[in-house]
Amino acid sequence: MSAPNAPTTNGNAAPRRPLIFNAFDMTCAGHQSPGLWKLPGDRAPEFGTLKYWTDLAQLLERGKFNALFIADVVGGYDVYNGNLDGALRTGTQFAVNDPSLAVSAMAAVTKNLAFGITQSVTYEAPFTVARRFSTLDHLTEGRVAINIVTSYLDSAARNYGLAQQLPHAERYKRAEEYQQVLYKLWESSWRDDAKMLDAERDLYYNPELVRVVNHKGEYFSVSGPHIVEPSPQRTPLIFQAGTSGPGMAFATRHAEAIFVSAHDPVFIRKKVDQIRADAANLGRDPRSVKVITLLTPIIGRTEEEAQEKLKTYKKLASTEGALVLFGGWTGLDLGPFGDDEELRFVESNAVKSAVETFARTDPSVPKWTKRAVAEHIAIGGMGVNIVGTPKQVADELERWVEAGDVDGFNFAYCSSLGSFTDIVDLLFPELERRGLKWGDYPATENGTPLTARESYLGVGQKRLRDDHPASRFKWNVGEERSAPVEKGVPEGQQKAQP
Repeated sequence: MSAPNAPTTNGNAAPRRPLIFNAFDMTCAGHQSPGLWKLPGDRAPEFGTLKYWTDLAQLLERGKFNALFIADVVGGYDVYNGNLDGALRTGTQFAVNDPSLAVSAMAAVTKNLAFGITQSVTYEAPFTVARRFSTLDHLTEGRVAINIVTSYLDSAARNYGLAQQLPHAERYKRAEEYQQVLYKLWESSWRDDAKMLDAERDLYYNPELVRVVNHKGEYFSVSGPHIVEPSPQRTPLIFQAGTSGPGMAFATRHAEAIFVSAHDPVFIRKKVDQIRADAANLGRDPRSVKVITLLTPIIGRTEEEAQEKLKTYKKLASTEGALVLFGGWTGLDLGPFGDDEELRFVESNAVKSAVETFARTDPSVPKWTKRAVAEHIAIGGMGVNIVGTPKQVADELERWVEAGDVDGFNFAYCSSLGSFTDIVDLLFPELERRGLKWGDYPATENGTPLTARESYLGVGQKRLRDDHPASRFKWNVGEERSAPVEKGVPEGQQKAQP
């Protein structure tokens, strides 16, 4: 198997491994840097057109990005000042279109770029989600990843008939069973050789090689069989971004790529080490779980040009939009506080705790006020901004890899599509020279498109690895048509037996 992160050498330099690079976007006008839709020529307001997405996909494929990662929410950010007005005024992650519907169009104009789609497993039935992603896996020839989230907004819960979110621990308990249903539908319902296409016998599918799953659990009852025939990956590549205790436990159990964020690679290293240790304890190869972090590169041909871009971005950024994001992400409303009030001394313990985290990660800020928090988030959200020439930005990326042991980066944008154009034309050639990025997509054996999983884990790895916990659900050629069970798990310990 040819792995995309296999070490390379450059003269006498130490071995290098090409990193994973995702473009981070959302089907809205104000994603991580609200207000920058006002930049001359910015295309973020075109997010509702197919041309925006096909142009973006072609740009990313020209740069040989691994994937376009599309964020999503299913409710508005209405914590700041207790209403949605700030989100509406600034276009901050509102309005938001369905992230999955442009993927087929993007796949039609590219060959190897993968597409990571954020999917809440709290508000849709697993049968529906399994069907959607299997269909997309077919239409993209295996270039789909699913970013599993449990959702974090009370506004989302109200949109689906609930007064508020389910308790945090229950969301993950429910998500665990949800994953079992998905795996049974994707991996257990059809045997690999069920599709016959035998004209002489007038046999399209062999009924003996398709079976119901009959899942009956605490939260879900699903009969099956899966309504879509096996797709190239069967189970799409799995992303996850849990940061809490239950979230990280869920991620290390299921995810093949985990997203983390912090303002310092030394701090992030603690998370990465824990992820790899937990994966190993579950019997997984810890290096097979890829860890990706969020950064926002601001690149100029000269340092002065890069700093001038940053100056322009700061001038046009929406501080109100930044406070809307802070409220949505933390559940804390900074509306009642004065712009210059020191937040580390307010009565709210939750606000003090959140701001103390900022203070630890960025001690250069002398006074953490509402204005300072807004300015901190306004460009790049909770990620780090790296400003400079291609060489300076590449140096900083190397520091993150060496100090943080991350496998790659989610690149957020300031200018759409300008930021991604700068990355492709200015940064990537420098990273290629250092052996930190592939110069082209690796070739597959039959010239087929690179699947999402192969892009992350290596050519030939189209299906789940054998050490992934869902591999026990696979119905392989030659196995009898019995009820699907969790192979390798003692009978008395199997969950939700059919």
